[in-house]
Amino acid sequence: MRFFQKLWQKRAIRFLFGGGVAAAFNLLLMFLFIEVAGWETTVLRNAANVISIELSLLFSFVIYRIWVWRGGTWRWREVLLRQLPLYHLSAGGSVVLRVFAIFPFLDWLGVSYGVNTLVGVLVSAIINYIVSDRLVFRDRDRDDGQVYPPEGLEAAFPEVKKTREESESGDYSPVSLFSIVIPAYNEEGSIADTVTAIANLLDKNRVPYEILVVNDNSRDRTEAVLADLSQANPRVRYVNNHYPNGFGFALRCGLDEFKGDAVAIVMADASDAPEDILCYYQLLQEGYDCVFGSRFIRGGEVIDYPRHKLLVNRLANLFIQVLFGLRYNDTTNAFKAYRRDVIEGIRPLLSHHFNLTVELPLKSIVRGYSYAMTPIRWQNRKAGVSKLKIKEMGSRYLFIVLYVLLERWLSRGDYRRPSPLRSPRVTPAEAVSSSKQRR
Repeated sequence: MRFFQKLWQKRAIRFLFGGGVAAAFNLLLMFLFIEVAGWETTVLRNAANVISIELSLLFSFVIYRIWVWRGGTWRWREVLLRQLPLYHLSAGGSVVLRVFAIFPFLDWLGVSYGVNTLVGVLVSAIINYIVSDRLVFRDRDRDDGQVYPPEGLEAAFPEVKKTREESESGDYSPVSLFSIVIPAYNEEGSIADTVTAIANLLDKNRVPYEILVVNDNSRDRTEAVLADLSQANPRVRYVNNHYPNGFGFALRCGLDEFKGDAVAIVMADASDAPEDILCYYQLLQEGYDCVFGSRFIRGGEVIDYPRHKLLVNRLANLFIQVLFGLRYNDTTNAFKAYRRDVIEGIRPLLSHHFNLTVELPLKSIVRGYSYAMTPIRWQNRKAGVSKLKIKEMGSRYLFIVLYVLLERWLSRGDYRRPSPLRSPRVTPAEAVSSSKQRR
């Protein structure tokens, strides 16, 4: 009994239960209109459907105000002129998104209609929950005037902009060697420029680094170019992918082989700006576990992004944001940085392909590592051909996203890093000083 009482205290559980009651009320109304009242013509059936939906919406509104979002104002102006219109807009927008965006997109990817329907219902419920929590039922008369994060999604919100010394471990150490891992497949036209630009900038700023290029069994002169680069600069080395071919396997090979205290994943096509790599290093030195760049926040820049890929990118990232309740909006981008203990803490890695770029950050967030967001610049490749095939990758991305979501919901924190007693807060400068003393 105590378990159910504790479960009922969760706002998300009450929300789901209230939605189920409203759905049952909708079915009951349809039965009464059609079977009892005899509304059997096409026109009357449609009228019954519209009336049932509207009455169910009003019923669910009252349920949520009583069971879920308690204590708000019941002034008629607030309810009739703001809350009810916004609630209708939220519910209608969820349905429109499901019918005209989610279902056609997943159907185009070849996802079965059963999974497609479940995803649509899940996304609609999450959107309705978030909008209701943050906008519809927000009490504007509250003294603090703050918006509280949705109860069912609250774990995702505090992670943003939280430094390592503020995180669960209470431990902090500087990055003494920064690794750059670059997977490369048939990149003879761009890999030399990419490596040289990164090396020159890091040398200029006296960053201790290694550049590790993973040759994914290229069929052109990529390996010969890498041999020349490693001979000219001892901080540059390359390995041949010992896994099967594929971006995800090549990246996993690099994550097995890098030697630094932290690693940045960089694309071989020179699309990522070297200046942003330097920014990643500086943020890691401030104590963050991870650094996630975004091309779509203030200060970010995108140059020559194909329009169809940009549209798919924004839809996919919006889908991830809604599912996990994130403020971060560029999860699918590979260009990110992680401390070594993060890479070890999110294993085992499952992805074989480009979906690894989603698995890494989502697992880092779900397993409790802190991260910083920073604007970055991205430019489309000038040489070679992109290896990403959207239609081939769609179902794989969806698999990884739902896999990590299930881990978050069902693992009960089994994979989160342990929470030792907090050590006193220290600044990054103090942490560097104490590290030098230990040496």
